[in-house]
Amino acid sequence: MNAAQDPGKKEIIKRRHFAFRLNVFFFAVFVLFSILIVRLAILQFVEGAELKAMKNSTSVFPYDIPPIRGNIYDRNGYPIAVSTSTQTLYYQYDMGQSPDEVIRLARELERIFAEYGTEKGRMTAAEIVDAMDVGYDINKKQKTIMDRLSSPRRIKNDLTDREIAYILEHRDEFKNIDIVEESVREYATETVVDDEKTGIAAQLVGYLRQYSTAINHIEYYRDTPDKYLMTENVGFDGIELMYERQLRGQSGRKTYPINAVGQIIGEPVITPPTMGNHLYLTIDKDVQLAAEKAVRDHLEVLRTDPVYRKVNSKGVNALTGYVVAMEVDTGKVVAMVSYPDYDPNVWRNGRISPENYEKIQYVYRNGTIQDVPPNVMDDKERGRLPTSFVPLGSTMKPLTVLIGLNEKVISTDTVYNDRGVFYYGRDNSKISNSNSVSYGNMDPTRAIAVSSNTFMAEKVGIPLYNKYGGDKVLDVWDSYVTQFGLGVTTGSGLPGEHPGIKEYYSMAKNSSAQAAMVFSSFGQGARYTTLQLAQYAATLANRGKRPKPQFVEKIETYDGKTVQQFEPVFLNTVEFPDAYWDEVEAGMLQVGVQGFEGFPYTVARKTGTSESDVAAQRLENAVFIAYAPAEKPKLAVAVVVPNGGYGAWGAGPIARKVFDAYDAAYGLAQKSEDTP
Repeated sequence: MNAAQDPGKKEIIKRRHFAFRLNVFFFAVFVLFSILIVRLAILQFVEGAELKAMKNSTSVFPYDIPPIRGNIYDRNGYPIAVSTSTQTLYYQYDMGQSPDEVIRLARELERIFAEYGTEKGRMTAAEIVDAMDVGYDINKKQKTIMDRLSSPRRIKNDLTDREIAYILEHRDEFKNIDIVEESVREYATETVVDDEKTGIAAQLVGYLRQYSTAINHIEYYRDTPDKYLMTENVGFDGIELMYERQLRGQSGRKTYPINAVGQIIGEPVITPPTMGNHLYLTIDKDVQLAAEKAVRDHLEVLRTDPVYRKVNSKGVNALTGYVVAMEVDTGKVVAMVSYPDYDPNVWRNGRISPENYEKIQYVYRNGTIQDVPPNVMDDKERGRLPTSFVPLGSTMKPLTVLIGLNEKVISTDTVYNDRGVFYYGRDNSKISNSNSVSYGNMDPTRAIAVSSNTFMAEKVGIPLYNKYGGDKVLDVWDSYVTQFGLGVTTGSGLPGEHPGIKEYYSMAKNSSAQAAMVFSSFGQGARYTTLQLAQYAATLANRGKRPKPQFVEKIETYDGKTVQQFEPVFLNTVEFPDAYWDEVEAGMLQVGVQGFEGFPYTVARKTGTSESDVAAQRLENAVFIAYAPAEKPKLAVAVVVPNGGYGAWGAGPIARKVFDAYDAAYGLAQKSEDTP
């Protein structure tokens, strides 16, 4: 019997193998324990000090504190937009925090806001979860995360002392929550009818939105080298955007020291933010408010006054009005009205509620520089009304005469027999004066005074077409009007400024260049902005010197040091003989205008009643330009009232109140040295 078959020997071999394996196991355990003991010894005696230092030196991800935005004042130092200090609650997104934990935190914050806050400052748990921007809502329904994961989310500002005290006292209960001191933007308001509040030059000043929104809509923020916080409020329109870099200031930082396991081990280290520069606008608060009130009151007069309803019946449905008042010798804009206006504080915290946005969606844009529809909620009704862009109407005629004189198609001695109507073209097309009134013999001065359409068409429009022929005449016409600031941006620098709509080119394409010149000659060939009209009026007042519109007088640091003082800028000069300017001004001095009775200064003015074809109906728009005193102009005013009827009745009285307000503040007449 061999060993393989011997049961005793098989058992002996099995025991030997077991003993060997057991010995190997105990040896491996011994080796492992030896390594562990050695490592522990190294950690305690060799690396202990270093690890202890690491424990005490580790810092959390720092909270950047948004900068304090500089203030905006009127030219006399009245605060229009100011930044005030506030305590703000932030949430730091944590991927490890479960939805249930987030929702529990939101419900707890809802309770705290209700118990320790104000009625105005209450937030629902659903609103809080939305503000946390965690990728889902209160019902755990998935949403898109709009912000960067590392950026703190602003939950609520204007925390009350009781809210702050409670949260700090129970800090350990609120994971990823922090309180940061920052600024909030407050816009000055005025109370109008029925306790309604409106801002001061609200559309000009603009408003703020969060950077996370702005970067997706405004090219400036995509290209700027400046480092912004995603939750930071930045300029989104108007002066706030135009002077963003000067207003912004510098960010601060708040850093908590923590240990290796994330526990706070000391007080935070704070580098406070710095305030941006302050702007002093050219706007005068009192003149601005007087202009806003003038528009608001006059629209009511157009709708309700029996005299106006009788003589200006087509103005009874006017809903909007636009005004720009500009100093002639400086280009400083002292008033800019886009009515209806609104309270810009609805953009508080860089956000706006859907309800508030619905109320202001046709109001917050600046209708003096942009094409803005009327504030009518019904889409069909809104489509039947004119926008803020309307033709110039007869306010174009002073320039038409200047062009005609310079091109030698008329002279100051030209005499024209106005028969009230004029026929032109192969199809004998007809144009006429208002109500087809015939004015008889007239020179260019009288043609401006009585606003003769037929003179402009027959003596300027048609001869210019005959002189140059075809489309070339439109380029000649365009070269003149652009030198007066029409059909080009004004140089103001305001974000979103529209250059206007040159309809004479499309009119020539769809009809004929001849027809385009006829209609352009009396102001029906293009649509321009109210700011362009004011610049045009100032250029007439300056006899060809076109001023750049200025909105800021100076920039100062927060401690009162002047950074920049703005000086007048003239963009170009149109050279015409004095006799041409005299001819035009003489006509403007003779224009009759409602509301200027007893005005103590000579006013060069021109009314306009332009026509807009909207939804198969023809509407009349009130347009008006003026400057005063004519002998030494100081102020130019442009007024546009879409659907306002006759310019003399629908727009002129508004301009008078603006002149009165400016005269009360600064005086229109040049005082002599002997005047006390």
